[in-house]
Amino acid sequence: MKLPPQQLLRHLQQQLAPVYFVTGDEPLLVQESCDAVRGKAREAGCEERVVMHVEAGFDWNRLQQESSALSLFARRRLLEVRLPSGKPGDAGSKALQAYTRDYARDNVLLLIAGKIEASARNSRWYKALDSIGVVVQIWPPGAQQLSGWISQRMARLGMKAEQDALTLLGERVEGNLLAADQEIEKLHMWHGPGAVTVDEVMAAVADSARYDVFGLVDCTLAGDEIRIVRVLAGLRAEGVEPAVVLWALLREIRALAGMAAEVRHGNTAAQALARHHVWEKRKALVAKALRRHDDSGWLRLLQKATRIDRIIKGLGAGNPWDELLQLCLQMADRARLRAVP
Repeated sequence: MKLPPQQLLRHLQQQLAPVYFVTGDEPLLVQESCDAVRGKAREAGCEERVVMHVEAGFDWNRLQQESSALSLFARRRLLEVRLPSGKPGDAGSKALQAYTRDYARDNVLLLIAGKIEASARNSRWYKALDSIGVVVQIWPPGAQQLSGWISQRMARLGMKAEQDALTLLGERVEGNLLAADQEIEKLHMWHGPGAVTVDEVMAAVADSARYDVFGLVDCTLAGDEIRIVRVLAGLRAEGVEPAVVLWALLREIRALAGMAAEVRHGNTAAQALARHHVWEKRKALVAKALRRHDDSGWLRLLQKATRIDRIIKGLGAGNPWDELLQLCLQMADRARLRAVP
């Protein structure tokens, strides 16, 4: 039986299946789903937990041995198998199929895997687990769903954020739900339950070097060249990875290239900003940058960012910090970009 993670708690309130297979590459959601299974197993009498890490040389016979072994300390046991690769191999496939055919009914198997390939869902071992247990396949929420996810997490703590605050926080933590959860906890610790404004979100993340990359983006869009040099030097001194800086710049360049293309095809700047969900307090800043370059200019900047990515990965010659500075200055000044052949 397949269940989305948001339905797992309701299922566990009603029953405890003999097998749970939790798979995905979003650590927070995987951890919470596994904790829910562990908690229910403890309530059901699984007082002993046996953890097996599938690494190079792992003997899959251990799974059957642990399943049939009698415990001196507990009537029921939770057998936890951690499979980071999501690929059990031939021996693992046979062991998992054998387990589902002859499992000790007093035990619960929790198999935890990384993201699995689509082809794995047609494998015999996957179908065997699905036939007697619960498969929880976890996908991180996309950019469109992230605000809703953050809003739900805040609601659990009695907090309610205005839409711009949700959008801002989503931009800051996109792709990292663990960071999102930590920021929500920090906001709750500072402000307690109640309304959360965009200014409070900005203040809460202002002291984190990780979020200074967004300050760099803003001063670049504003065309503030003196501040660009200062912030970029600060990020370098604090040990922020060039890849993180490039990621923040690149996502902004892509968005602006898309908006500039819409303007060239007849849409107004306001329409383009609305279609790309630019939150209210950033509209003036983004609109200023949008007037600075047309879509061909933003595409040139996108090409430069791609070259910087190759330099960071060691596939091209150059100093990534020097290149990032030039990229920011060209984003900030139309004349600098036009001067480049």
